[in-house]
Formats: sequence, structure tokens, C-alpha cells
Amino acid sequence: MHQAPDILAAAVEDALRAVVGADQAGPAQIKPCADPKFGDYQANGIMPVAKRLKQNPRALAKQVVARLKVSDVSEPPTIAGAGFINFTLKPAFVAQQIAAAAADERLGVSTVVPQTVVIDFSSPNVAKPLHVGHIRSTIIGDCLARVRRFLGHHVITDNHIGDWGTQFGMLIVGWKKYRDEAALAADPITELERLYKLVNEQSERDAAVREEAKAELVKLQRGDSENRAIWQKIIDLSRHVFDAAYQRLDVSFDHTFGESFYNPLLPDVVADLQQRGIACESEGALCIFFKDDLELKKTSPLMVRKSDGGYGYGATDMATLKYRIEQWHPDEIIYVTDARQKLHFQQVFKAAAKWQPTMPRLAHVWFGSILGEDGKPLKTRDGTPVKLAALLDEAEERALAIVTEKSPELPLETRKDIARAVGIGAVKYTDLSQNRTTDYVFSWPKMLAMTGNTAPYMQYAYVRIRSIFRKSAIGGSRPTESRSINITLTHPAELDLAKHLLRFGEILQAVADDDKPNWLTGYLYELAGKFSVFYDNCPVLQSAEPLRSSRLSLCRLTADVMQRGLNLLGIAVIEQM
Repeated sequence: MHQAPDILAAAVEDALRAVVGADQAGPAQIKPCADPKFGDYQANGIMPVAKRLKQNPRALAKQVVARLKVSDVSEPPTIAGAGFINFTLKPAFVAQQIAAAAADERLGVSTVVPQTVVIDFSSPNVAKPLHVGHIRSTIIGDCLARVRRFLGHHVITDNHIGDWGTQFGMLIVGWKKYRDEAALAADPITELERLYKLVNEQSERDAAVREEAKAELVKLQRGDSENRAIWQKIIDLSRHVFDAAYQRLDVSFDHTFGESFYNPLLPDVVADLQQRGIACESEGALCIFFKDDLELKKTSPLMVRKSDGGYGYGATDMATLKYRIEQWHPDEIIYVTDARQKLHFQQVFKAAAKWQPTMPRLAHVWFGSILGEDGKPLKTRDGTPVKLAALLDEAEERALAIVTEKSPELPLETRKDIARAVGIGAVKYTDLSQNRTTDYVFSWPKMLAMTGNTAPYMQYAYVRIRSIFRKSAIGGSRPTESRSINITLTHPAELDLAKHLLRFGEILQAVADDDKPNWLTGYLYELAGKFSVFYDNCPVLQSAEPLRSSRLSLCRLTADVMQRGLNLLGIAVIEQM
């Protein structure tokens, strides 16, 4: 299905080539109009061409408009400002596009030329709990993967867990001397945390304990069978707990390769970096400096090998890059982490560009913090980060209380199912609706509110639309090609709703281009508002045919787009609330 921006862009570019010649023309740069009173779309590409050719942009725009062939799509184009060309879609064209989208499994969203994209997200540390800080990386990364897959890209997700390092010496000492089997079975991560803290505190007071932990770490690194078995058991227990949380969040990964997976590659990678002159010795360590980079030259270097012979995170990240490129041949690799790692990834990307000039695109999708009401990073009363499992438990409990208050007649299991979808959906939606580069204040009342830009409001909007089909007794299934749809857009509210529905694909592309899920949450919130205006002004079931079927098709498509949009955010829809 050819979408309006593509049709308009092709027409503008054809006309521009006819005026200035194919070698001087440029892209149409079709964008939605910021203010609907000027139209639906705007071509911004005339001005750069005029500037390059030293012509009057408005005069050039007039010549382009005179050659435009868009009468089947748009009302007569208008020129605004210094040379913008504005387009208002014809109702008949919109109706035709809506009919096609309503019969399309993809809801009118075209697929793109596929690329291979690796997305690295979540990345918890073994033997430590998933906490509130992990939720942003996990759900942002999952949403970006879902959107790209739907657009047609080949997406590979990788959970790069922290399963190697000095902490394992202390964990192994604690495991051998102090572990509580019952506690380990009941709550593995809490017990592993206790063991680490216990031995770490002892090592700070007693040099002998510190040396014992170092000795156990060396044994692990040299492949001692007992220590390797303990290390693997700690990983398995941790991953079991992680997987339970991911299941609750409906998040999955194609691969979970820990830091240890890349250990065999490190010596060769570091040797190659040194041989190429990218890494050099400094005070016994091997580092990558950035003296030729204005932004990075004053920062500490990226360490790839420590003075004691151990390898730094820089080496692991370079080895990870090498593996991903050789195994998956990606066009792009995306890392989803918090803002504190911005400098690290700037250095890794710069080093990678020196090392491998044909590197794929590397992107660091960073995000801000979740704050408490005091404006500081969200923590428990004892000052520790809020555990993710506890957060999700509270979300479901609070949602269950609301559902029980509003619908006490529903069976308990039904109320629990609704609470699960609403509670976890509320946590996800609140996070994804923020501009990811900003901090935000965590508020239960706001995220569980039935009004405003929240998951409960969106889920209820879906339920409300689906109830129309229960009342109509015709069901809400999508029509097939064999059942033609005649769409009539007679009221301004239904035309406005229809135009918004047609922008679904554009919004998904914007999410992929900017790596910002809040484009999608904002679109869905607007969709719910436009549907409400439509429903208040345009009788559906009370209308006579063929208007009744036309409006039912608009309702059906709205529900389908809401469901698909929420699904791409990782949020479940429900049939009753």
C-alpha cells in the first residue's frame, strides 16, 4: 500500500526534476504540518535546492506546484512562507486508503528494505537483583526490537550479562564457607548478595580474607573444575531469577552471551589493537588514547589491559563487536544503557572506527533516571535501589485494588488477570511515554490513573471500542479482500480520525529513526482522543447503511491499531475492565 507521504514525495521530486534538472534536484522532505490549519503534509525540500542554485525559493516553489500531479491525492497545493508547499488530502483518497488499511493484516504499514540490527539491552549483573534501574533498558530495548521487526528488519537481541570479574572470588569464598542451602533455594539472589557482602566486609578488615578471595579468583580464571562448577551454578541461579522477571514483562532475547563468553577472544583482540598502533602502553597498562579528538582528548583513556595483566571492559566490548560483526553481519548495533555510560560508548565507538573502518553503524541509546518524589534516584527507605520484582508486585496489587473497587462482581481470577495486564502495563507505559533522555518522577497515582496519557486509559479505550462490536452482534474481525469495504467520511471528526489512522506507519518509522518510544505513546493517546470525538459526534450503531458499516470499519481499524501499537510497546490489551 503506497502511503500519502511517499506518493507526495514522488510527485514533488518529479516536478522539481522537470524544473531544475535531475542533477540539481533533491529530496522532497515531506513532513506532517505542525498546524492542521495549513494542511496535512508539507514539502520542505524546495528551499535547499533554491539556496544551492541561488534562486528565489518561493518562485521555485510556484514552478514546482505548476507541474505537480497530485489531483487524485490532494486538494490544490498551497505555498507558504519562504517556499513551503502544503498539501491537504482529499477525503476520497483518505477513504480509499482507510479501506485498504482495514483489509490489511499490517494495517496499512509498509515494510522497509530490511537491515540486520543487533540490539544490546537489559544486561544485568549475575548474583545481583534486577532493580528499578534495569527496567528502562529492558523495556526500551524490547520496544525498539518489536518496532523494527514489525517494520521488516532482521533484529537480533542480545542480553550482555555481567558474569565475570573480581566479585566472583568473594562469591566463591562465601559459597564454600557460608552458604545457606535453604535460603539459596528460597531466594537465590538475596542469598548470593548476602554472601558477597559478608566476604567483602571481611576482606576490608582482614587482608587474609582478601588474599583468599584473590586466590579463588585465580583458580577460577585458570579453569579449576570446582570453582568453575560453583561459578556456573551462580550464573544458572541468577539467570533463572532473571528469566522469571523477563517472563512477567513479556520480554525475550535471541541470545544471552555474558562477558565470559568473549574471554577466549581477548588476547588476540588486544594484540591486534596494539599491533595496529591503536592501543599503547601507559604505566604498565595498555590503553587507547584519543589525542586527535577534540571532545575526548581530555578524558581518561580507554583501558583494554590492566597493569596486572587483566582485561578491561574496553577489551571485552571490542571483542563483542568483533564477534557480532563476524557472526551476524549487522548493518547497525544499538546499545541501550543509562546516561552514565555515554563517555564509555563514545570511546568504544571512536576506537572501533580506528580499528575497523568498515564498522556497522553504532548507536548508544541512553536514558535518564527514575526519580522518587524527593527528586533523587528512586530507592527504598533503607537507601537501596527498588527491586524490580517488588515493583511489579506492587503494581499488580495496586491495580487489583482498583479493579476490585470498580468491578467487585468479577471472579477473583478474572480480576487478577486484569490487574496483571493493567499494573505491569502501567509501569511500562509510564516509562515509555517519557522522552527517554530525561529523568522522570515515579508516581503510582499518575501511572494507574484512568485518565490522561496512561496505560489504563489506553486499555480502557480499547475495551470501549470492542464493546461496540459486542453490542452490534457482528463481531470485530477484520474484513478480507473478498469482502469489499466502502468508507464514507462525511463528518470532520471521522475524517480527522481516518487521517490519524493513516499515520501509524509514519510514527513507527519515527520511533525507529529516533529510538524514542514516546513517539508511539503520544500517537496512541492522540488516537484515543480523536476516537472519542468521533464517537461523540458520529453515531455508529444507530446510523443507517451504508454509513453504519463504514463507521464500524473505522472503529475496527482504530481498535486494531491500538492493539498493535500497545503490543509494540510490550503492553497487553484486555477485553474487559
